Order: sequence, then C-alpha cells, then structure tokens
Amino acid sequence: MANETTRLTVPKFVALKGGGRKISMLTAYDYPMAAVLDAAGIDALLVGDSMSMVVQGHETTLPVTLDEIIYHAEMVGRAAQRAMVIVDLPFPTMHLGVHRTIECGARILKETRCQAVKLEGGAEQAEVIRGLVGAGIPVMAHVGLRPQNVHQLGGYKAERDAKRLHTDASAAQEAGAFAVVLECIPAAVADEITAAVKIPTIGIGAGPHCDGQVLVTHDLLGLTTGHVPKFVRQYADLRDVIWDAANRYRSDVETGAFPASEHQIK
Repeated sequence: MANETTRLTVPKFVALKGGGRKISMLTAYDYPMAAVLDAAGIDALLVGDSMSMVVQGHETTLPVTLDEIIYHAEMVGRAAQRAMVIVDLPFPTMHLGVHRTIECGARILKETRCQAVKLEGGAEQAEVIRGLVGAGIPVMAHVGLRPQNVHQLGGYKAERDAKRLHTDASAAQEAGAFAVVLECIPAAVADEITAAVKIPTIGIGAGPHCDGQVLVTHDLLGLTTGHVPKFVRQYADLRDVIWDAANRYRSDVETGAFPASEHQIK
C-alpha cells in the first residue's frame, strides 16, 4: 500500500474494515511532515486539535481556533497525495447548533483539501453528525476519553462504562458517521464495539482489536515534552537528534568552524 498513489476516499476507507488489513492514522499539522507521512503510506492524516498542545504549547486542546485548524489543514491537504485528510472540529464548534456546525464543517471542506471532519461525541452529538452528513460532510466520531471535556471532567478521565460506550458508538454509526475513534477504553470493550459496528473503529489506547490505530506523531517521534501516555510506542527519539544538531551548529558558529570555505560563495 505504501506505493499506491490513488487517493483514499471515504468509501475506500470504510471498505478497509472488511478487507483484513489494519488502518494506519497519524496526526499532521504542516506540509513537510504530512508529505513524509503520506509517502510512508499512512492511510489517514488527522489535523487534530492536539496541535494546541504539541505545536502551540497550550495545556489543553481548547485554545485552538477554527481559523488555526483551517490554516494547518490547508498545508496538510496540499501535501497529501494518497492519504485521506481528516480535520478536527475544535471546541466549541459542535455545541453551537446543527446549522452553525455545518457552516464550520463546510468552511473546512471549502478552504482545505480535506475529505472529512472529526468531532468528539456519540449519542449526544447524533443530531449534529446527522446534519453534517446530510450536508455532504463526512464525519468521524470520537468516543471514550474526550479531551475537549477536560474541565467538566476535572482532568483527562476515560469513559469506562461499557454500556455507554456501546451506545455512543452505535449512535454515531446510525447518525451516519463513517468511522469512530475509540480513545482510552478497555481493550475488551473496544473489541466488542469493533465487532458490533459496521464502520471502522480507530483505537488510541484501546487495545489491538480495533480496525486501525492513531497516534500523535510528536509522541511517536519522541518530540513530546513532558508526560507521554502509556499507550504510545516511541519509534524514534528526534528530540535528542535535533538537540545534538542544534548544539553542534551553535558550537561551530561560536568557534568559527561554520561556515567553512566550502560553504562560501566565490
């Protein structure tokens, strides 16, 4: 699949559930990173509101705005040749009513090259999901841990009530969502939901039984400052690599070793 150049559409994405191959998804926030991830064959790129924390340096996902999401999504959309690009609806977009949410989702589709939006919520957001889908805006739902509810919950607390998780995922499917993210829920429950729904489930801290997996790319690459979630596998330590390169550059500038004769225009 890494060499396939055909754009992954929503119907093709959904069809992967029955094809026996797991779906790969990573976050992307700019052109260079999106281009690399796309070339590596990643199935879907998520322009997540996680940028508020890993790019902008905020403590939560709440501060990022719709205009900022669109700015970054436009860059990612230009880079992606094959991967499907999905964009988070930032807080409090989906709480402003169906028509207002449709306006925001439409802006994302009109002003970027993305194929879908993602919103946090299941049963309580069913009307909004139905409205978006009815307007031609594909929706990926998100149940379990909901970072946008951090203040209401008093922290990042995962939903562990199996009945509610099943209800949320089923409600999202019935409302027209083409996929659902399951975040930080027991693996056994994620397995049950994956078997119960017809749409792909994308896990993050939800065990190996989901139809696909998503991670924040900064976590995967070792670029995250501070706490790294237990469910993350760090595939590289680029923080130390970048630190070492910057430190050697600083030293060469201070000692006059850079620029050397081969770096000069003659």
